[in-house]
Formats: sequence, C-alpha cells, structure tokens
Amino acid sequence: MSFDIQGKLYEVFEEQQVSEKFRKREFVLEIPDGSFTQYCKFQLTQDKCNLIDNYKPGDEVKVTFNLTGKPFTKNGQTMYFTNLQAWRVEGAAAAGGYNAPAQESAAPSFYSSDADNDLPF
Repeated sequence: MSFDIQGKLYEVFEEQQVSEKFRKREFVLEIPDGSFTQYCKFQLTQDKCNLIDNYKPGDEVKVTFNLTGKPFTKNGQTMYFTNLQAWRVEGAAAAGGYNAPAQESAAPSFYSSDADNDLPF
C-alpha cells in the first residue's frame, strides 16, 4: 500500500551500513497538522539512500512511501515495529504540490461572529 505526504524537510541523517547486505538512511519530515506540527521519520534503503541527496533541511518535498510493520519476539515478549519506507522523494512544487505562500495567512475559521450566519449551531 502506497501513500504520499508533503512537508518540510527537517533533518537528514547519514547513511548507515546495518549489515554487509543492508544499508539505510533516515530523514525527518515536518508536517503541519492543525495547531500541532508532526515530525515523522522516514527510511530509505539500499539503492534508494541517495534519493534525499538533492534536498536540504527547509526544502518542501513530497514523499511517497509504504507503511510497513512486523512483530519481533525476544525473551517471550512480542514487540511491534512500524516503519515509513520511502521510495520516492520529489520537490513539492515539481511534483505538482503546493508552493508556500509569500506571507502566512490565518487559517480559515468555521466559527464566525457575523450576524448573517445561518448555521444552526
């Protein structure tokens, strides 16, 4: 299953050689979520590790990723690991995404003090 998300590149980590046959590189995306900001860590593996090379913290990017998870049992106790496995990284504007506005504007409000508001609540 594949997902897309856009946000600001927050941090990029160095590539890690985990074993003789496996390497990975992680990065963090800053994602606005209403009045909170989410910081999600993604992982690139093997030949995909260099996909983040052309971007720097602060760049707006679109990440295409798979959501993966698996159980791991140690000493009779099972833990579950979830991973955001990135496989495509594009500049948000180049990917048909949004361009950041020149000035920040207030988020639209669903509550209004207008007298002509005919909503029942």
